[in-house]
Amino acid sequence: MFTNQEYGRPINEKLSLTLRRNTTKDDFANVATATGVSFSTIRDVVYRTNSLTKSNARAIEELLRIAFDNSLARQLLAEGDKHYLNKFLQTPK
Repeated sequence: MFTNQEYGRPINEKLSLTLRRNTTKDDFANVATATGVSFSTIRDVVYRTNSLTKSNARAIEELLRIAFDNSLARQLLAEGDKHYLNKFLQTPK
């Protein structure tokens, strides 16, 4: 998923913002437990205060999958909310 050029440096800003927007501390904790990469390392890579390495990349890859699923779930909820709210806006006063 990551290239050799990406190791040894912070993840890009857009990826950092996207991961922060679509994951929670619980997601970090679950990934830490599943991968054996510490919570603090995952947090530091996501917040760009630590570099991506081959050993922590597997945790970031798992977090990417979770962020993708979370973004889809949020999108579905937003669509439902839009339809629900639109009913109120269409109701005559």
